[in-house]
Amino acid sequence: MHHPGNATPDRRFPAQERFADGAQYIAGRLTMGTSKRTHTVVDPATGAEVLTYDLAGPDDVDAAVAAAREALPGWAGATPGERSDALHRFAAVLADRAEEFARAESLQCGKPLKLTREFDVPGTVDNAAFFAGAARQLQGQSAGEYSGDHTSYVRREPIGVVGSVAPWNYPLQMAAWKVLPAVAAGNTVVLKPAETTPLTSLMFAQAATAAGFPDGVVNIVSGTGREAGEHLVAHPDVAMTSFTGSTAVGRRVAELATATVKRLHLELGGKAPFLVFDDADLDAAVHGAVAGALINTGQDCTAATRAYVQRPLYEAFVERTAALMDTVRVGDPFAPGTDLGPLTGHAHRDRVAGFVDRARAHARVVTGGEAPGGELERGAYYRPTLIAGAAQDSEVVQSEIFGPVLVVLPFDTDDEGIRLANDTPYGLAASAWSRDVYRANRATREIRAGCVWINDHIPIISEMPHGGYRASGFGKDMSAYSFEEYTQVKHVMFDNTAVAAKDWHRTVFGDR
Repeated sequence: MHHPGNATPDRRFPAQERFADGAQYIAGRLTMGTSKRTHTVVDPATGAEVLTYDLAGPDDVDAAVAAAREALPGWAGATPGERSDALHRFAAVLADRAEEFARAESLQCGKPLKLTREFDVPGTVDNAAFFAGAARQLQGQSAGEYSGDHTSYVRREPIGVVGSVAPWNYPLQMAAWKVLPAVAAGNTVVLKPAETTPLTSLMFAQAATAAGFPDGVVNIVSGTGREAGEHLVAHPDVAMTSFTGSTAVGRRVAELATATVKRLHLELGGKAPFLVFDDADLDAAVHGAVAGALINTGQDCTAATRAYVQRPLYEAFVERTAALMDTVRVGDPFAPGTDLGPLTGHAHRDRVAGFVDRARAHARVVTGGEAPGGELERGAYYRPTLIAGAAQDSEVVQSEIFGPVLVVLPFDTDDEGIRLANDTPYGLAASAWSRDVYRANRATREIRAGCVWINDHIPIISEMPHGGYRASGFGKDMSAYSFEEYTQVKHVMFDNTAVAAKDWHRTVFGDR
């Protein structure tokens, strides 16, 4: 379908030109969606149209799954070395195209260019390089004679076609987290990105083809969750679903997957506590809180959202955190010097503002709490916001706001601090700040979360797993642990006796 209203290439990234052939990537090429409905990607910094494309419908999902199923025997049958070589080439293609990935991600998400250049894109390249090595380390248990009469060993085998659903906050990195461990283990993938942010997922699949991946190993369907996503999750030829998103949608994904008894990996919401003990380096904690709360404009499941500060440091922490937040430069993601871009869209900005406005009735907005005016008025911007004095059971403390909002509460004893840190349904990430090794170690043991940082908040590395407890889901992204999600374990047992009548047969017929 031709969209003449969007014919002018954007100087930052020419999305309409790049995806003139469609925003679906099936069997190695771009195609048009067949839903008979369109979606317009909008630049959240300006409200301008970036790309209007035809959404995927069920027929496109079926075609993508069929392509993945056709590619599966050849890809699963490739040697670990062959898959490793393809992933090494993939990492090189991603690195070569780093700048266009960074610009496309900033354009569709509103991320400051320094974030996409220094975090999103390098992290994705490193992920590809890691899984290139890990592809050659997929080992089962070594052979052994455990019964005395048999040799046993364990094979790890791919599950099959993986149908993954990724969120809008880190489109490129989530594409990598979903696709890389799956294909390294010999699976093929159909990925549905958020319909609002499909650009870099499509480019990721194109880079896989450029690196020599066979057609159909990596496929992208750009469509809505209700139409394309639900059809993908429920598809009988999809053997596994990996989903990252809200806990509410995760429950729906689990419900759909149950009908066909699919393997499930869910990375859901978070409400990360930031626990500051009274012996902490206050300057480090303040800097860590502002960075940890505001990364990606707070649109991060692991972002610092609840700071619990022991009473002797509480007032100073509130004052200094507010002052440092006020120095953060909100502006055009492509402008030099911008620290914080817009939220993903105006509707989400209004949702975040609603949380803050409702909190005013029972808490104090120390700084922020408003959308900037002037030249930023057209965008979905919201100022960095610090809230103090909220009750532990209030929605700003208990619910995932997903914006540049940090809530600070005091605590008295160490026991109370750890109890408050655990007092939400979530358990994705947390941090504790202390100079005392015993205090810090206790926090790592007793805080119920998939990741606990000590004296830092946010860093992730390819070699270590990422995933949650409780309402934050189950299963791991990144690291060799992710192969537990994407492989089947098979026990193989050989008889070593060459005896026709085995001793155990007497339990069925005959006597000793």
